[in-house]
Amino acid sequence: MNATSAALAAISGLGFGLSLIVAIGAQNAFVLRQGIRREHVLPVVAVCAISDVLLITIGVAGFGAVAHSAPLVTTIAKYAGAAFLLGYACFAAKRALSASALNAGGGTPIALGAAVATCLAVTWLNPHAYLDTMVLLGSFASTYATPDRWFLAAGAAIGSIVWFVSLGFGARLLAPLFAKPVAWRVLDSVIAVVMTALGVGLLLN
Repeated sequence: MNATSAALAAISGLGFGLSLIVAIGAQNAFVLRQGIRREHVLPVVAVCAISDVLLITIGVAGFGAVAHSAPLVTTIAKYAGAAFLLGYACFAAKRALSASALNAGGGTPIALGAAVATCLAVTWLNPHAYLDTMVLLGSFASTYATPDRWFLAAGAAIGSIVWFVSLGFGARLLAPLFAKPVAWRVLDSVIAVVMTALGVGLLLN
């Protein structure tokens, strides 16, 4: 195994992984909101990071090929994901329009179990997560030799962990901005629009 090729594979995995994950989506929106509220941040970040590492590992191990050969699984995930995204969009829209949105604390605190369950849902019921980590990253990794392939996976996993930790714990820096009630309305409105767009996009594709 060549140390240089392993390092380059890890760097490629880091860059490729970040290019896929650093985008406005259901998972990132939820982590951002919890981070701003400073509510169950560590469990939420841990669930997202661990889930991504598992998905990356499965993708690099060759699940991408399996996913292509099982269209029924893809179809089920598509409609389940769309239903969840549209449902979450409704909840976000309700928060933006309700009186609770006027509370700088962001409304009634969510229980730890509910936060973890929601986090698992926005991760594992989101077909884009499978497309990004398993299909795209898995296909990209397949172009590398077996030893380097796992350095690429490690790079992508590190990128995912760094991103979620930064997003979850860095969001508190936005707290002064969200001391204004209107900021919560705007955030929940944006989340509702994003979730709706993602859900409709899944149904149309």
